Amino acid sequence: MADNARAKKLADLIQEVVAEKLQRGIKDPRLGTHVTITDVRVTGDLREATVFYTVYGDDEERASAAAGLQSAKGILRSAVGSAAGTKFTPTLTFVADALPENARAIEDLLDRARASDAKVREASSGAAYAGDADPYRKPEDEDTASE
Repeated sequence: MADNARAKKLADLIQEVVAEKLQRGIKDPRLGTHVTITDVRVTGDLREATVFYTVYGDDEERASAAAGLQSAKGILRSAVGSAAGTKFTPTLTFVADALPENARAIEDLLDRARASDAKVREASSGAAYAGDADPYRKPEDEDTASE
């Protein structure tokens, strides 16, 4: 079993090689410049690598990019094997990164919270306090009340 430092090194190398090969080596129009490799995770035995990617565009472009990555898997794996120089080249699995969707959902929630805060701020702009400005009892107030 390999140590974590070696797996991290291999993951970084795979990320570099795959990104470079997608940009310059593969002429598939489905994989244009709108595919970004965000992260790579390698198992402890260095046999399998999961490559996370994002695609700039709509759902149709995401689906075509996924199909393009599946068809280019062999070319990318051989490029990783020649760059890594290891005994066994890890198998590549491509997974669409959920980070952009999560970020979009968080932004929507923050927008709703800002709108709610604006409503509360608007409703309280002309409001006055229910009691006096200083609602606490003071010792001199008790002296005048007992007389």
